[in-house]
Amino acid sequence: MSRVLTVGAAQMGPIQLADARPEVVERLVALLRSGAAAGCDLVVFPELALTTFFPRWWVDDLADADHFYETEMPGPDTRPLFDEARRLGVGFHLGYAELTSAGHRYNTAILVERDGSIVGRYRKVHLPGHSEHEPWRAFQHLERYYFEAGDGFAVHGAFGGVVGMAICNDRRWPETYRVLGLQGCELALIGYNTPIHYAPDPAQDRLQGFHNHLVLQSGAYQNGMWVVGVAKAGEEEGCALLGESAIVAPSGEIAALCTTDGDELAVAEVDLDLCAGYTGTLFDFHRYRRPEVYGRITAQRGPEVPAGVRAALDDNVESTAEPEEEGS
Repeated sequence: MSRVLTVGAAQMGPIQLADARPEVVERLVALLRSGAAAGCDLVVFPELALTTFFPRWWVDDLADADHFYETEMPGPDTRPLFDEARRLGVGFHLGYAELTSAGHRYNTAILVERDGSIVGRYRKVHLPGHSEHEPWRAFQHLERYYFEAGDGFAVHGAFGGVVGMAICNDRRWPETYRVLGLQGCELALIGYNTPIHYAPDPAQDRLQGFHNHLVLQSGAYQNGMWVVGVAKAGEEEGCALLGESAIVAPSGEIAALCTTDGDELAVAEVDLDLCAGYTGTLFDFHRYRRPEVYGRITAQRGPEVPAGVRAALDDNVESTAEPEEEGS
């Protein structure tokens, strides 16, 4: 049986603060229709795809930000997306802010099958930024204030394969891919909203695109899986967001790439059987991994950094930091 999916990376241009939710959903539906016209089985949307990146702003009371969160999925505003997915027979992945009935707040993604049913939910594990009000920043990055961390990575049987999810900063951590890979993940879906300017070390600004593809490609190759990384891009509320959404093969090669900063669909044929060429040979975890050694290594500590060197390093970080947002 063929296990070739046609997957669309549905990059979005900026969502401004004044953009109403129904208008944003119309853009998602338009991208979904473009995916259907291209023969897509699955369309992947970015992180926080229903709103602007609201953790840029401080609120004294989180309840004042409730309108950014979804309390049900689908809800009245998002129902048209689910209805259209079912009509077209195209599944999707969607990132959004979730407010649970118990009052918990998460940066969340869901996986929806071609019949419109939700088959998986993921809550972001690696939350970047800060949790305290820092008004000296031009743009804050308050994910640690607005969201609680999720409790782990899981995979789901969907689209004829094994599918996992992660969100934005998760993609920078090798543990994300490895934990998914150890569960047999063949297709990892990752939405992101990444500022091009990185305040703690502006020297990294020119490398944002390189680092983005580096982690997506290395994660795919070292774990023998397809990886789909999809951005919200462009100038959003005065903050330039990185685009360069990509579909990456288990070989680490980029199979499809977005080239604009707006709403754009990049499409690739994803052969899930290609994963076995890596997980059954070079990256045969059962045969070659040495977990009994890793435990010893992680329990060890290297030499302490001399106090004078540590102070100099700390001073250098303080002198180079700029009062702007941190990267996600």
